[in-house]
Amino acid sequence: MKKKLVCLLLAGTMSAAVLLSGCSAKNNDGKIEIELVHYKPEAVDVFEELEEKFNSTHDNIRLTISSPNDAMTVLKTRFVREDYPDILGIGGDINYSYFIDSNILADVSDYEGLSQINQGYVDILEGLEFVPTEGTYGVPYVANAAGILYNRQMFRDHNWEIPTTWDELITLCDTIQSEGILPFYFGLKDIWTCLAPWNALAVSLAPSDVCQQVNAGDTMFSEEYRDVAEKMLELLKYGEEGPFAYGYNDACTAFANGESAMFTIGSYAVPQIKSVNPDMDIDSFVMPGSDSADDNTLNSGVDLMLAVTEECENKEAAYEVIDFLLEDENVQAYLDDQNAVPCKSGDFTLAPNLDGMKDYITSGNMADFQDHYYPAEMAVDAQIQTFLINQDVDAFLSKFDTDWVRYNRDIIRMVEEYNAKNP
Repeated sequence: MKKKLVCLLLAGTMSAAVLLSGCSAKNNDGKIEIELVHYKPEAVDVFEELEEKFNSTHDNIRLTISSPNDAMTVLKTRFVREDYPDILGIGGDINYSYFIDSNILADVSDYEGLSQINQGYVDILEGLEFVPTEGTYGVPYVANAAGILYNRQMFRDHNWEIPTTWDELITLCDTIQSEGILPFYFGLKDIWTCLAPWNALAVSLAPSDVCQQVNAGDTMFSEEYRDVAEKMLELLKYGEEGPFAYGYNDACTAFANGESAMFTIGSYAVPQIKSVNPDMDIDSFVMPGSDSADDNTLNSGVDLMLAVTEECENKEAAYEVIDFLLEDENVQAYLDDQNAVPCKSGDFTLAPNLDGMKDYITSGNMADFQDHYYPAEMAVDAQIQTFLINQDVDAFLSKFDTDWVRYNRDIIRMVEEYNAKNP
């Protein structure tokens, strides 16, 4: 058993009611069994199509793809039972970091398909490691992008220009407001929505590795996040009255119905918005948090990666599955179904709502979501919501620093030990 996993991950997971059974290396037909477990229930349909397509075109491998409810809990429980899938389809967040630290994932640096992946997304995964490791432990598959969605037709009708600096954004908001239109709809009742503008601002206002720097004792969040916090408060002036009374669905509906010109959210919200107004012309632009357009960076992270487990008995067969999933037509099928961003370099058709972000995607000018480094126990989304209600920047940043040490003691100690050995 991976001993570190027990202390880092498994509180409460044994209550999972349903466990998936592991696959044997070969079935009765002599085919190699490969099991892929992913955490994207919204992508079940496209994965079912890909599974059927793979099995109809491969005689030597039988692929099983599953998406259990509460997939991460089920996976962690299976790990305790030493029952490992061959391939994990997971996001680029702190769970990925835990899995690396617990020796769950295999080094896939020998996988030739990595050469086809946008280096920016490979770097984002590398940056998630608590301490630097030898090797590569995931193949980025698709990403998402976050910033500001805007009503393209409304912008055309009013001749509003896309802002490229913070001052231009505030000027635009004043102009929109003066014309009797609400600049933003936030929907901050659902605490996770507080992270959308926070992450989008942080990528240009704070170092992308700020969490690693804090763990190493080189800086504090109260120094690096002050500008982010203050600008979050400033944006609230341009949103709906009482934003904490309305949730994500309310915000999507209001934006879809033209009640605001913009929405600080990611591309993942477009399907929900389009369910209300299928004909809405939506585009997006990078949050211009800085005073210089040259500092603008796309807030984009790995939404789905493919990671081979250390216990996989047929690594070559697992690579064959990943090769199949990375075929252009299969990547495009996923993009079309999920409104996603490809991590593979190539000539893919992106959704129209990503037009304003294409240059950042192709150039690799991107930085990960800051919350991908935050431990769940710290409940940063709730802390941000409380801060936006109380509007006390100093109290918020002080608590952030204190809680970070509280919930990251083991990781901080690990970093200290690593740095002592590798000065």
